[in-house]
This record gives sequence, C-alpha cells and structure tokens, in this order.
Amino acid sequence: MSDLTAAIDALVTANRIVAHEDVCDSYGHVSIRHPDNPDRYLLAYSRAPSLIEPEDIVTFELDGTPVDLGDRTPYSERAIHGAIYEQRPDVMSVVHNHSYQVVPYTVSTVQLQPIIHVAARIGDPPPTWDIKTKFGDSTTLLVTTMEQGRDMCKTLGDGKVVLMRGHGATVAGYSLEDAVLTSIYLQVNAQIQTTAIGLGGGVEYLSEGEIDARRGADKEQAGFSRAWEHFSRRAGR
Repeated sequence: MSDLTAAIDALVTANRIVAHEDVCDSYGHVSIRHPDNPDRYLLAYSRAPSLIEPEDIVTFELDGTPVDLGDRTPYSERAIHGAIYEQRPDVMSVVHNHSYQVVPYTVSTVQLQPIIHVAARIGDPPPTWDIKTKFGDSTTLLVTTMEQGRDMCKTLGDGKVVLMRGHGATVAGYSLEDAVLTSIYLQVNAQIQTTAIGLGGGVEYLSEGEIDARRGADKEQAGFSRAWEHFSRRAGR
C-alpha cells in the first residue's frame, strides 16, 4: 500500500470516527497534509463525515484550489484547513467541528479548560476567535476565504485548539490520530466541565504542571494506537 493510499484510508476512518462519536453530525470535516507534498492537503468533497469513502477524497492546494475535484462540490470552509497548513508546518491534520457540548463555551465568559487527564492535550484555556471582530456582523459565521482562515489562525497561534464564537472549534494535530483524539476529548471535557459546574461549589481544574506533563506524553503519542483501534472498531472500521 502506498503512502497516499494509506493516508486516504486513514482519513476515511477518521471521518467515520468523528461521526460515530458525535463530534460531527452532517457538518464538520477532517483533513490531513498530503504525504507526498506538504504544500497540499487531502479533504473530502462536501459530504457528511459518516458517508465518506476513499473515492470522495480530494487533493487541494493550500489556497483551497482543488486538484482533482471534477464535478463535485467542495466544502465551503476548506480555508480553515489551508490556512493552518500554510501557517503551521508542524500540523499534519485538522478537524473542524460543531460539537454541541463545546459551542456553549464559545459564547460564555466561562472558559473551557482541562478538567480530566485525557483532555490535558487541549492545553491552557483555548482562545476564542470571533469572526465579527475583523469581518463585521454580516457574515454567516463560516470561514469561506483565506483571509478569514488566516485571521482565525492568528488566534490559534501555536496551540492545538481554537474555539469559534457561535460556531464550534478547530483542532490542529501533530498527526491524524492526534487531531481526532483531541477533538473527542475536547468534547468529553466540555461535557464533564458543564456537569461539574452544575453540581455547585468550586471546580478544580488541572494544574499547569499536570497539563504540561500530559501534553508531553501526548506529543510522543504514547497509547495513540490503542485509542485509535478502539474508536475505529466502534465506527465499524
């Protein structure tokens, strides 16, 4: 199996996983940097993640220009992916989602922050990008241009997660597995944090030292294969 064939197969699995884990429903998308050309990326055409097949994967230039789209319609928000790959050579995969557990933290003064060890990978409280700040209040809140994508990427900085006001979240990973697992545990953390806050009283979040220690382990991708196999089987792959 060639590197490209293997990458496409893994990308199909990633789409099935985020759909099965309810990180993405009909919307949202997963991409991976092209294994043979770092100035391109692989992303499906505009289909629900649960339906993606290998033949649905399209190659794009970093500016969003499709190489082999044919008569298919691309995702309108592919600029999210291209802008991150353009600005962050360390990023190998991107997940954009509208997780219903995460969205409340994009519009609240309560910060989403790591509360459970497997979510330490999200880092310090993720920053929130508001498209209205630079592009006004007449947008659809979708990132449809490279200018918007690059502006969002400034807020992401060198982190792994950027929240998007009233929209969702975008996750940048060192690998496809990293991006997918971070997306899953971002959602898990949001759900647990909301539950903990609802109990009343104080909430103890992970310390800075605990976050740094766990992120170091995650960067080494220890245990990723076990988690990937688990979620792949759950998604029928």
